[in-house]
Amino acid sequence: MFRRKSLDDILHNPPADADGHGGHGGGLERHLTVRDLTALGIAAVIGAGIFSTIGNASHDGGPAVSLLFVFTAIACAFSALCYAQFAATIPVSGSAYTYAYASFGELAAWIIGWALIMEYAVGNIVVAISWSDYFTGLLQGVGINLPVWLTMGMQSAHKHYNEVLELMQSGRPLAEASAAQLEGYRAWSAAPELPGGLRLVLDLPAGLITLAITALVYVGIKESKNASNLLVALKLVVVAVVILVGAFYVQPENWSPFAPNGIGGVLKGVSAVFFAYIGFDAISTTAEECKNPQRDLPRAMIYALIICTILYVIITLVLTGMVNYKELAVGDPLAYVFNKVGVKWLGGVVAVSAVLAMASVLLVFQIGQPRIWMTMSRDGLLPPVFSRVHPKFHTPSFSTIVTGFFVGVPAMLLNMDLVIDLTSIGTLFAFALVCGGILIIDPHGQSDARFKVPYINGQFLVPLVLLVGAALLFVYNQAGIQEFQQALSSGYEEARHYIPMLVFFVFCLGLAWLSFRKKLSLLPVLGLLTNLYLMTQLGINNWLLFFGWLIIGLALYFNYGFKHSKLGLKVLPNGQRRA
Repeated sequence: MFRRKSLDDILHNPPADADGHGGHGGGLERHLTVRDLTALGIAAVIGAGIFSTIGNASHDGGPAVSLLFVFTAIACAFSALCYAQFAATIPVSGSAYTYAYASFGELAAWIIGWALIMEYAVGNIVVAISWSDYFTGLLQGVGINLPVWLTMGMQSAHKHYNEVLELMQSGRPLAEASAAQLEGYRAWSAAPELPGGLRLVLDLPAGLITLAITALVYVGIKESKNASNLLVALKLVVVAVVILVGAFYVQPENWSPFAPNGIGGVLKGVSAVFFAYIGFDAISTTAEECKNPQRDLPRAMIYALIICTILYVIITLVLTGMVNYKELAVGDPLAYVFNKVGVKWLGGVVAVSAVLAMASVLLVFQIGQPRIWMTMSRDGLLPPVFSRVHPKFHTPSFSTIVTGFFVGVPAMLLNMDLVIDLTSIGTLFAFALVCGGILIIDPHGQSDARFKVPYINGQFLVPLVLLVGAALLFVYNQAGIQEFQQALSSGYEEARHYIPMLVFFVFCLGLAWLSFRKKLSLLPVLGLLTNLYLMTQLGINNWLLFFGWLIIGLALYFNYGFKHSKLGLKVLPNGQRRA
């Protein structure tokens, strides 16, 4: 379970696809430059976050949420540096899965690969549903109204139908029902009836956009990167226009108070903010399709992170400057603020650009997930069919099709309420393992990689940083400390929500001791700590769902992957490797 792939094995044994095509790249073609990779990163990061979730984050944190973007970017920067060193050291597909295989071993690699499947698939389900909402709203704006039973998932419609039915049976007025409940009731009532009492209710636009993006990804990386570059150019133009026009309507008094709900209010939006950033790691899944991965992947990650952070901070300040932060708890904050100040034409432009932006996010993640499955299959942890590469299009054909079904069908039928937090916890877990992996393979920054994380001796700095962090927490978060004390005295039901934080504190002590003894590199340690801290902010329920997902994955691993692992088949019972 803890057998590791050596760097020599990874670099000097070229991968082969399911049909036996060998050679470096396993049948994939190299088309991507640093510009293309940077565009893919921006395409993934500037998406649903800037057009929807940024509103609720601003409502909770006020103008100070702009600092949360900076803090999250710093946390991502530590991780990005570690990703960049791995990408320069191991320029093959697989992202954090491959990096974990080389540093922590096979079991950790499987766990992170399984977590990445959740990150990409569940994240894309959210994006597809959000895209559908924006798209149907856009159609309504030009007078085209799709049947309501073709614009929402069966799960949502059935739930709302029963809620309204219960309301009517109790003799209460329909006015008490929400707009979403009434829409779900109308959708279920109007939909064609299926055998068994079910109704044909599905989110058709979500399914169609997933089908279209999957088809594009299937026919080639060159076509996909051209589409990505075009979508990124369009939405950057729109974001620039939003910033320039919005700046004229900023009222500085709206920035006071800057942090109305304190640190707790700012951190409340961490899951939504981090969800916006998860895309930059998808760049590393395309390593075998880059012209010069060891040079271009590190550059693209850093470029994308810097550009997106600057845009997010400026957009947040413009939004909270145009209207009071209390008004921003809406699903389309950019369109809302411009409609309120009377610039309605720009609200329409924002709606169009949101459709393009979310399509680009869908595109990047649909590129990433099949390549992770392909890499896991090459290692024997998934059936060989997942590593099949199309002879004409040079893409992982079967994995791409499965990804389309894996995203498209749930997007048409389900209502995913907790998926943003669930996706964030999977991403943070991947980031933490990548940072920890650098501490294993290069704890003192002595590797000869083309790009490596700058080594700063953390022997005294890590304990010092933790002491300063604890002091700041004690001084500026008294309310949070009081809530913690009350929870501990209220019994298990309340105290269990703080279990992740308690585990984190113990881990900090252990890492401080290890850093002092081993003189570990500071930046990977900070990346590990910030990612784990952000994971503690996502709530115990998300941790339980995450562990549930991992249990399913472990069952698959021990029933298939452990027995068919190509690395395991090379190892004799006495521990020696077969020739």
